[in-house]
Amino acid sequence: MNLMYPQIVTGADLLRGIVKLDELAPLLQKRGASSAAIVNSKLYGVRSFSKMLTKYGIRPVIGLSVIVEVEDHEVLLYIYAQNEIGFSNLMKMSSAISTRVEEKLPLNWLQAYQEGCLIICAMTDSSWANARNIHVLQLLTEKVSRASIFIGISRPGGGAHPDEEAIIQLSEDCQLLIAACQETRFLHKEDFQAYEVATAIRKGYKLNDSKKPPNRYRQAYLPEREEFTKWFNDYPEWLQTTENMMNSCDVVIQKEDFLLPQFPVEDGKMPIDLLEENCRTGLQQRFEKLSSEYEQRLLYELSIIEQMGFTDYFLIVEDYVRYAKTEGILVGPGRGSSAGSLVAFALGITEVDPIKYGLLFERFLNPERLTMPDIDIDFADHRRTEVVNYVANTYGKQYVAQIITFGTLSTKAVARNVARVLDFTPEEVRFMSNELNSGQSFKETVRQSKKLRDWIQVEPRREAWQQAAARLEDLPRNASTHAAGVVLAAKPLVHYVPLQIGSDDVFLTQWAMKDVEEVGLLKMDFLGLRNLTLLDRIRAMIQYNKTQVIDFEQIPLNDQETYKIFKAGDTTGIFQFESPGMRRALRTIQPDNFKDIYSVNALYRPGPMEFIPLYSRRKNGQEPTVYDIPELEPILAETYGIIIYQEQIMKIAVNIAGFTMAEADLLRRAISKKNQQVLEEERQHFIAGARKKGFDQEKANNVYNLIVKFADYGFPKSHAVAYSLISYRLAFFKANEPTYFYAAFLSSLTGSKDKMTEVIREMKAKGIPILPPSVAKSRYSHTVEGNAVRLGLGAIKGVTFAFYQQLATAREKGSWSSMFDMALSLGADHFTEKAIIPLIKAGALDDFNQKRSVLLASIDAAHSHALFIGDDALSEQFLFNSQPKYTPGGTMDQMTMLGFEHETLGFYLSEHPVEQLKRNASSQIPSISSLFSLRQGTKVHCMGIILSIRRIRTKKGEAMAFLTLQDETEEISCTVFPKQYAQISVQLKEQAFVQISGSIDFRNQSVQLIVDQLLPLRLSGE
Repeated sequence: MNLMYPQIVTGADLLRGIVKLDELAPLLQKRGASSAAIVNSKLYGVRSFSKMLTKYGIRPVIGLSVIVEVEDHEVLLYIYAQNEIGFSNLMKMSSAISTRVEEKLPLNWLQAYQEGCLIICAMTDSSWANARNIHVLQLLTEKVSRASIFIGISRPGGGAHPDEEAIIQLSEDCQLLIAACQETRFLHKEDFQAYEVATAIRKGYKLNDSKKPPNRYRQAYLPEREEFTKWFNDYPEWLQTTENMMNSCDVVIQKEDFLLPQFPVEDGKMPIDLLEENCRTGLQQRFEKLSSEYEQRLLYELSIIEQMGFTDYFLIVEDYVRYAKTEGILVGPGRGSSAGSLVAFALGITEVDPIKYGLLFERFLNPERLTMPDIDIDFADHRRTEVVNYVANTYGKQYVAQIITFGTLSTKAVARNVARVLDFTPEEVRFMSNELNSGQSFKETVRQSKKLRDWIQVEPRREAWQQAAARLEDLPRNASTHAAGVVLAAKPLVHYVPLQIGSDDVFLTQWAMKDVEEVGLLKMDFLGLRNLTLLDRIRAMIQYNKTQVIDFEQIPLNDQETYKIFKAGDTTGIFQFESPGMRRALRTIQPDNFKDIYSVNALYRPGPMEFIPLYSRRKNGQEPTVYDIPELEPILAETYGIIIYQEQIMKIAVNIAGFTMAEADLLRRAISKKNQQVLEEERQHFIAGARKKGFDQEKANNVYNLIVKFADYGFPKSHAVAYSLISYRLAFFKANEPTYFYAAFLSSLTGSKDKMTEVIREMKAKGIPILPPSVAKSRYSHTVEGNAVRLGLGAIKGVTFAFYQQLATAREKGSWSSMFDMALSLGADHFTEKAIIPLIKAGALDDFNQKRSVLLASIDAAHSHALFIGDDALSEQFLFNSQPKYTPGGTMDQMTMLGFEHETLGFYLSEHPVEQLKRNASSQIPSISSLFSLRQGTKVHCMGIILSIRRIRTKKGEAMAFLTLQDETEEISCTVFPKQYAQISVQLKEQAFVQISGSIDFRNQSVQLIVDQLLPLRLSGE
């Protein structure tokens, strides 16, 4: 008798099982198992299960655990797919369950989906053998073919079912065979505790909770052959029934051909004709007359698109992009290799002219490499959902779904979750969190940390924590929606992939991205890009304030003010160009045209960034540009002889070795995979082609070596050009409409205190006025008033959008001359201490010309005024007899006021406290920003506030520290070596004001300050 395991719940079932496939398959092979069945509660992980078991020579059986509603009873069934029809019905059952509020399957649905399936009715209840269950089985056999139903009996750990004799009698009465069952949720007996922890994580209780539910799966491990056989030695026919049943199941899950949907066209019209018509219309709008080069390229691309069967795909993408633009939803100028398509440009899918920029269609679609087209579209992130909903509503919600993604228990996540259910103290959690390394696995971190191992050995509970965390690491914990992926099919998706309830009334696939692609479904990426939302906000504010229509495509690419921004590295808020390294690259290269912008974008990556100095010298005429062979000049002239783009590699293969563009794309891909055999084969191919074109072997070999060297560095030029358009447009507004840029940028940073502080500092340095939040003038987001930025009320910690809406409604009743007017207009229910205190502290009530201390003291009086005057029955009497007065509130010193601003806004608005210290200093104190231009070793002194402290010990065990110091202009990292640390450690406190003397140092390409002396400072009023 063959060894078979009929019910395995894998780790893919979101902690209902903890079986990992890479451990399961080798164990099954070692034990000589011939088959195993997955029975998760959804069809999560079935494709991976099938592939992994097939790889190890074990036949996979695809099943599903289902709770079926039989009248007012619930029955656990294991349902298995016998064939492709059965597997299709399993997908429908899993989808039906997962799209209902109660995840149960009605009996009549089971009847509808039974074809091609086998069913085991699991006798897990201890009271199955009674009249009720006879009735349930009778109903089952009436609705489902009797030949497809089995009664399942399990003997976990060898113990017989309490009602086994009665169940046997029941099977005889109902004429149903009995199959031996054993549900496996973990692999080994000793894994039960880890499984129990997983259950506690999933259900949200602690293991020491006396009210926790009992766990009936203590024996749900994978038994050895001898064990499993011994459990049923008195009824070997039950094992034989299980084997026969599983042997009859034969479903092969494999990669499918493309399943492309069709775009609806008018009767009698071919999709390719409509596509060409739309392309020509689009090009006519862009060009007065189409040159022969554009005409030939268009016809060539259309022929390839039709040949590869992707005509409908282009029409579908054009359709939802057009919808987005019609609705005012900002669409990105392009992304990835699709920007190399003239058809995409003509249809308005991209804004990049591929001929103007020398982009290649074959980098996108290659007739010799049949892969699904991949046009990823960026949308302003706050409106992306609208486009997804449009596609679902247009093509039918049964045909469209977003793609699922699974959050896993990573190193720190698994450690914290296990610690929580084991009821670790906060101190224990802090310790282990600090010791764990996110860049390593949990097991590896523990192995390398003696400190952590010693801590674990102190207490058995910690050892249990280690064992459970190691077993559960990397298991899926929760399901969510993929940030971009959407699938669309020609038939209802349930025919191809199981579905479940998603967000925004759009279904969600039960399979992740890779599995969905293997099914052959059309995957489209709808990406939400924050920087497009930023551009959209800038556009909206300018159009509202200036009634000026902004067309991003009309922004000139030769604006010199914009290039000043790039040359100076003044790129805070500029997409892709904000990092310190990128700013240095910009200052080095000094870009003065758009070509330089997208070149820097492609150069600043590991590998090619070493050529930034060379690019700069050649670009700025400090060094001549040289080419290995003259024939490379037409290809490499734009990048001063340096291979930067993948498209350049392809053009070299075409011009030097006579490759077709399709062959050149295959060469590019082959080289990037670094397969030595393929590299050598392609070398011979390249050299043979070059010899035919008249190049000698040595020269051809040298050029091939050049290609191999740069293949890893090569970046898609199409992507660099398209994304650099977004960067350029942001820089254009920063240079030409700075108040609108900063107002919109600040609005996008809500919740990011450090970044907001940096931006506020930059605005002050540029002399851009910043107006405080105002209950009379501010909106929820930041706005532009004249040449100043008015802070929005949403920037104040504690001010919700719901409260702002109440405030805005109250403002419409009329202007306010006092806080009492505001209270009366808002009403006592909304004018509360919780709502008003943050506003006063942030300065939002300064318009009432009262000190903030007075306003704070008068909140109760204003609330009482609103309470009584707001009462219609008393309002007239009080209006005659009461004149509300502010309550004296004493004085509020400058430091307290600034502290309140920092507390509520996250930054100092009126002024930075360090400015007060500098004014009171006996000598002039340089700004931190001025230190960055000094030479290494220069002795300096500065003032600032300590933002953070990181204390460490050296290899010798000596204590030292790293500080972050901030003044009104910048932040700098400071190093305190052991000798100085011993002298000043007691004075090192976060948020302390200090004066530091030291010397400039360069570490990791950044400026640091080596601390010699530190003097604590006090502000007036402290």
